[in-house]
Amino acid sequence: MLGKELSKALREGRRVYGTCVTSTAPTWPAMIASTGVDLAFIDTEHTPIDRAQLAWMCLAFRTLRVAPIVRIPKPDPFLACMALDGGATGVIVPYVESPAQVHDLRGAVKLRPLKGKRLENVLAGDENLESATESYLAARNEDRVMIINIESTPALERLEEIISVPELDAVLVGPHDLSISLGVPEQYNHPVFLEAITTVIRKCRQQRIGVGIHFSDGIESEIMWARQGANLIMHSSDGALVRQTLLADLARFRKELGDDKTAIVSSREPSNETI
Repeated sequence: MLGKELSKALREGRRVYGTCVTSTAPTWPAMIASTGVDLAFIDTEHTPIDRAQLAWMCLAFRTLRVAPIVRIPKPDPFLACMALDGGATGVIVPYVESPAQVHDLRGAVKLRPLKGKRLENVLAGDENLESATESYLAARNEDRVMIINIESTPALERLEEIISVPELDAVLVGPHDLSISLGVPEQYNHPVFLEAITTVIRKCRQQRIGVGIHFSDGIESEIMWARQGANLIMHSSDGALVRQTLLADLARFRKELGDDKTAIVSSREPSNETI
């Protein structure tokens, strides 16, 4: 599934599946693709992936018909352009809190290569494009996907304005940062947190854009949210999945083999902040 197809599915409410990829191992894209995911969420906000690594990863995933969606480090249209120039199908933009930020990102993702004063005027609604230019830009950018992270109470307060910006494809909740902003750190079953998630899902689906939660603390919560209408299933990350599986397997080994040596491991799962 690539850009145009992915955007259409998100807006129509069809479920799409992805996972966060942080490994730069050359064999990783083919392994991820073999699972049948629709997109690879490549995180450059919390990882040291450089531009050269990012470019070959995007090319590999695109060749395998898995959409490479890159999370840039901050809400910056220039960083969005860099990711797209490197081969990304789309971007995920962290910590968006205002419609103005989304308008600027729309210019970078959906109206390229228009720049400068004309772009500012178009985004502000002060100028209309010629029909030929409008058709050209629509065709050139039809495979570009724009997803934003909602991760704070200010974003929740302005959610309706934010998701009303034209050409936004989906919202992805960052549960770790959102729980902290709500005053219930990592309490993902707290009524305040659950109410916030329910509100985001409802409002996004009313606006006919995709919505999901990037979660690694249990598939049951993801299934529950999907039943409420979340259709962007962004499950965990490669690092978290390896850790969880290895912990479970080692525990079974020790139990089955009667090994009384206790490994010293942290009982705390890595938070979504680090993936």
